[in-house]
Amino acid sequence: MIIVITGPTAVGKTKLSIELAKKYNAEIINCDSVQVYKKMDIASAKVTKEEKEGIIHHLLDIRNYDETYTVYDYQKDARNMIAKLQKVEKNIIMVGGTGLYIKAALYDYRFNEESTSVDYSNLTNEELYERIIRLNPSSKVDKNNNRRLIRELINLENNSINNLGNNLLYNDVYFIGLTTDRKTLYDRINKRVDVMKEAGLIEEAKYFYNLDRNAKSLKTVIGYKELFKYFDKEISLDEALDLIKKNSRHYAKRQYTWFNNKMNIKWFDVNFNNFNETIENVINYINK
Repeated sequence: MIIVITGPTAVGKTKLSIELAKKYNAEIINCDSVQVYKKMDIASAKVTKEEKEGIIHHLLDIRNYDETYTVYDYQKDARNMIAKLQKVEKNIIMVGGTGLYIKAALYDYRFNEESTSVDYSNLTNEELYERIIRLNPSSKVDKNNNRRLIRELINLENNSINNLGNNLLYNDVYFIGLTTDRKTLYDRINKRVDVMKEAGLIEEAKYFYNLDRNAKSLKTVIGYKELFKYFDKEISLDEALDLIKKNSRHYAKRQYTWFNNKMNIKWFDVNFNNFNETIENVINYINK
């Protein structure tokens, strides 16, 4: 059995994944595009050692910040891990908010050779980037590199909904989405940023800023890119934190749009006052 837990940031995906892993004797595969990188812990809300409660996690901390990691790389790694776990009859839980990673791993997403038949020369870098974000909200492509923007857009459009197909490659798969009303979600996102600040987000961003602020993997990480502007004295710290909250809210909105358009998900409204009720609702759905 494969259980996919997804949804926007700050809705309780990690907590649910741990409880279901204990319930079904499962191991967890990460499907968050930032959490594959080492030391990007606070900005990505990466599961902590304490939160894991002894549950084995895979595809976390598998790349250094300066190493390229593509959807194709994730597809290979995730499918290999699924095969290994299924061979020993382990249940699998995939958790994260990067929808394209989930889709590429579980569906017949085929990577094609780059096409040269489409002319994108009439589009500005901003227009190219907007198209890319619509297809993959988690893209880390450099907004200012026209050649890379075009290459990324070609790859995504070649493998868009018409070409990647909707054929699920595995049996016994459950797609679980956690959601809540927008006001509650946005309040939780804002509070999470405050908690991240207290946990050391500024120091974490400063580490990467001093290490290599121009690394591709850092350019679009929400939490870093805004603080980099603060370090450059372009904005104040309060402005940077407000911008992190704003960009996180916008990202959550894009995640909803992507999931609703491209995946068949069973959504559960989270009861934050009694999260056990949400867990039980999900378990009852799976058991039926």
